Amino acid sequence: MIDRCMIDRRRFLQVSGTAVAALGGGLATARTAAARATTAGAGSPVARSDPETTPIRPPAAPLIVRSPYLSTWQRSTVSPGTWQTFWNGDTTAMAGIVRIDGTSFVFAGDPSIGDTGAALEQTHLTLTATRSVFTLQSRGVQITLEYLSPIEPGDLQRQAIPMAWVLVTARSIDGASHDVSLYLDVSGEWLSGDPSQQFTWAPVSVPYSGGALQAWTMQLAEQQILTEIDNRAQWGTIILATPQISGLSYESGPSGTVRTQFVDQGVLLDTDDTSYTSIGGDGYPAFGFALDLGQVGSQPQTRQFSLGQVRTPLVSYLGTPLPPLWTEYFSDWQQMLAFFHADIAGARQRANTLDAKVSADASQAGGAKYEALCVLSLRQAYGATELAVGPDNTPWAFLKEISSDGDTSTVDVIFPASPVWIYLDPQYLSLLLRPIFGYPASGQWTAPFAPHDLGPYPMASGYPHNGGENMPVEESGNMIIMAAAYTRAAPGTTALVYLQANYRWLKRWADYLVATLPDPGLQNQTDDFAGKIAHSVNLALKGIVAVAAMGQIAQGCGEHADAIHFRSKARQFIAYWLKHAQAPGHSHLGLTYRGPGRREWGNTYNAYPDALLGTGLVPESVAAEQAAFYRTKINRFGLPLQTPHSYGKTDWEMWLAAWLHRYPIGQELIEREYQYANTTQSRVPFCDLYSTISGDQVYGFEARPVQGGIFALLALHALEGRRG
Repeated sequence: MIDRCMIDRRRFLQVSGTAVAALGGGLATARTAAARATTAGAGSPVARSDPETTPIRPPAAPLIVRSPYLSTWQRSTVSPGTWQTFWNGDTTAMAGIVRIDGTSFVFAGDPSIGDTGAALEQTHLTLTATRSVFTLQSRGVQITLEYLSPIEPGDLQRQAIPMAWVLVTARSIDGASHDVSLYLDVSGEWLSGDPSQQFTWAPVSVPYSGGALQAWTMQLAEQQILTEIDNRAQWGTIILATPQISGLSYESGPSGTVRTQFVDQGVLLDTDDTSYTSIGGDGYPAFGFALDLGQVGSQPQTRQFSLGQVRTPLVSYLGTPLPPLWTEYFSDWQQMLAFFHADIAGARQRANTLDAKVSADASQAGGAKYEALCVLSLRQAYGATELAVGPDNTPWAFLKEISSDGDTSTVDVIFPASPVWIYLDPQYLSLLLRPIFGYPASGQWTAPFAPHDLGPYPMASGYPHNGGENMPVEESGNMIIMAAAYTRAAPGTTALVYLQANYRWLKRWADYLVATLPDPGLQNQTDDFAGKIAHSVNLALKGIVAVAAMGQIAQGCGEHADAIHFRSKARQFIAYWLKHAQAPGHSHLGLTYRGPGRREWGNTYNAYPDALLGTGLVPESVAAEQAAFYRTKINRFGLPLQTPHSYGKTDWEMWLAAWLHRYPIGQELIEREYQYANTTQSRVPFCDLYSTISGDQVYGFEARPVQGGIFALLALHALEGRRG
C-alpha cells in the first residue's frame, strides 16, 4: 500500500528492515525541510524540547484531523517550535502570538515569527480521544491552546461537517491582572504543498445565532475538480472563522507584515490585501485575526476559531460525482458554519463525554498504556474518512488509504481499522462498506470474489475487467467478517435489512471461499509488502472464519439451508487447518501448510475474528500454545509480523493482544507497543509499520486509518457483552 509514484509496496520491504527504516526517515525529513526552507524554524533554542505529556508522548500530535485533505499535525510535543504540517510533511502554517502587557510571545508555529524573538514556555501537552491541549505560560499568564477535532458517533449531520476547533484560553496565574491580546493566522499553505500555486482569498461576514462570524476564505485560482497532487486536493475552499465580538480585528497580506503589525500594535488594520499572488509569493500571504481580551484575571477567557475545508463534489463514484453529506442538512457552507459555531457548547460537552468513555473503557480493558494508545488513535482512524450522499441518495462513507496506495475504500484497510467502529459506531462501519457492495451491484465488478479497492482517491472509478490489486481470499473473508460483526454490534431491523440487501454478494464471496479452501494456494494478501505466501496458515484461517461467519449471516437472514451448509464447511476446513497448520516438531503454528514456511512463524492475528464473532473454531489449546510461544519471540518494541522480518504492525499486534488477552502476552504486547509510540524518534503521524528492534518507522506508513485496529480489545468486549 505504498504510493505508486514512489515504489511498489510488494517489493519495498524485501530489503532489510533497518535499511528501509533509514530510507523512510530520510524521505520524511527531506520532504518536511523542503516544504518551507525559509521559515522552518525547527530546533529553535527558545522552545523546550520535551515538556510533560499525558497520557503519552505522541510521535506527532493530531491538531486538525477531520478528513483525508484536512489533516494537520505537530511533529513534536512543542507548539511554539516548528510549523504545523499536513500528514505528508508539507507545511500548513498556523501562527499564534499573544501580547502580555505589551510584550509578544509565540504560542503556535515557528518561534521567530513576527520578529518576537520569544516563545511561551510550554509546560504540558495533554491528549484525549478528540483533543490535543497545549499548556503554556509567561509573565504570569497561562495560555491553553486546544485543538478539538469533533467525532460524533451516531450523529451523521455533525460528523459530516468538515470543520474543527482551535480554542485559545488565557488566565492570570500570579494573582495580578494583565493586558492580553491574541493573534491567530493561517497561510495559503493549507491549500497546497506547492508554493508556486496561485490563489485568491476574501473576508466574509456570516450571520449566526450569536450575532455574526468573521471568516477568511481561500481557494486555488485554477481549481482542478476531483484532482489531487501530492495527496492534496486541488479544489475546494479553506475557511478560518471567529465570532465578530468587541476587540476583534483582521488583516491579510504578507505574513511578516501582518504578524509584525500585531506584535507592534496589538491590533490589526481591518484590511484585505487583494494583490493575489502565489502561496509562496509576497512573503507567504497570511490571514489573521487579533482579539483584544483587555484585562485578564484569574477567570479564564476563551476565544474560539473554526477551521475547515469544503469541497463539492466530494468524490466521484463509478463515474458519478457525489456531493458531501453536509449538503443534505445545509443550503450552503455559510449555513453549515453558522450551525457549527452555534453548537460550540454542545460540541465541547459531547467531546468531554466521548473522551471520558474511551479513556474509561480502554483503561478498564487494558490499563493506562492501552488507554493512551486508544486516545492517540481515534482521530487518526476517523480522519481518513468522510461522508457523501451516495448514488442512492443515502449516506455513504468513503475512506482513503492514506500514505500507502492512496486508494478509495480499500477493503484490507477498512478491515484492520474496523474494531474502532464495531466498538464505537457500528452504523459508520456499514456506511464504509456501502461503496464496496455498490461495486458488484453496478455490474462493473463481476468476479466471484470481493474487490480490493475502488480506484485512486477521490476518483473511485473501479477497474476494467475485474482488475486492480486483487486479493481474493483476503478481501472476500474481510467483507463477510465485517458484515457479520456489524450485525452483531448493531442487532435489529436496520442491520437485518442491510444484510438482506447485500446477501447476494456475501453468498457469492462465501461460495468462492468454499471452492478455494482449506488451502488458499498462492494468493496475494494484505501483508503483501512481505511478499506472496503460498499455503498461508493465517490467510486460510481468515477464510475459514469467514465461512463460519457466513453461516451466522445466513441464519440471521432466514436462509437456513445456507446456514447449515456454511457451518458444516467451516467445521470441515478447521479440522484440516488444525492438522496441517502446526509446525512439525515445534509447539507453535507454522507460517505455511507446507514447504520451508511450515517451520517458520507469524502473527496469527486472524484468530481474533473467531473470538470476536464467537464462531468457536480455534481451540483454547492453540491460543495457549501461541501465547507461550510469542513470549519467546517478542522484541523490545513488539512482536515481528513474521519471519524472517523484524518489523511489526501495530494494528495486528493489538488484534493478537485482544485474542490472547487472558494470557500474559496480551498485556506485554500493549506495553511494548506503547513503548514504541511513546519513544520513537520517527516523529510522524502514528506509523503502523515499524522496527520492533529500533522503534523506527519503516518506510512511509503514517497517518493510516488502520490504527483503528488498536480498539480490538474494546470491540471484543462490546460484542461479548451483547452475546452475554
